[in-house]
Amino acid sequence: MNRLKELREDNDLLQKDVAKKVGISQRKYSYYETGQTLLTEEILKKLAEYYQTSIDYLLYQTDERKPYPKSIMKK
Repeated sequence: MNRLKELREDNDLLQKDVAKKVGISQRKYSYYETGQTLLTEEILKKLAEYYQTSIDYLLYQTDERKPYPKSIMKK
């Protein structure tokens, strides 16, 4: 299953809810979720922050949902 869809459904949200939070249309979010459009750096950052996860998790670089500790990010 797509990570964006999984996160959205785990939080009992609709596409339009997430789209509004990150400042895009529902259609654009749908394209991201289905892989029809590549995620931009800006949207990746917003989605990772919104879902409280890492960009690496969104991009399947890790299976760890928790975001990295801020102390690691500063190094």
